[in-house]
Amino acid sequence: MNIGLFFGSFNPIHVGHLALAQAVLNHGCVEQIWFVVTPHNPLKEKKTLLRDSLRLNLVREAIQDHLEFRVCDIEFHLKPPYYTAITLTHLKEKHPGHSFSLILGEDNLAGLSRWYNASYIVNNHPIVVYPRHNGENNVELMKGVQSQGNITFLEDYQHINISSSQIRGLIKQKKSARFLVPDPVLELIERSGYYQ
Repeated sequence: MNIGLFFGSFNPIHVGHLALAQAVLNHGCVEQIWFVVTPHNPLKEKKTLLRDSLRLNLVREAIQDHLEFRVCDIEFHLKPPYYTAITLTHLKEKHPGHSFSLILGEDNLAGLSRWYNASYIVNNHPIVVYPRHNGENNVELMKGVQSQGNITFLEDYQHINISSSQIRGLIKQKKSARFLVPDPVLELIERSGYYQ
């Protein structure tokens, strides 16, 4: 089975994440999406980040009715620093019957050459790239990178301009994040007092 890997802190997961995952599925380049919840990134403030297990549970709540979506905690069991190339190697060892594609925003694609063991990623795993900003995708960048490997561009995807930080801000201000996150996620956030 061809699995699309969507890495993120998902702090919290929101409808933009789910819409992107569905767009990748609709394109037909993968059969399932695995949401790979990443542990604390040293480049992000820890104080705004829910514990790993809580974010994992939020993703689980968000995708519970979607058979083609899975949650993946593999990086919780790896030693930091967390490099995508190492995670991919571990996933391939653990699931030899699957192939894994990497889902990236075009901004991440631009810096891919600086990633740890980037050549391994590009040569061994298909990459699905989505435009990060409405109508502002870098066509020249896309054309230039296409020759580096098996890269698919979701040219018709319309980025939904929602961010997890925006949602956290609304909750902190005691404003509603309804329609920005799935209902089960919002219920859990409100019940547990997350992000207040």
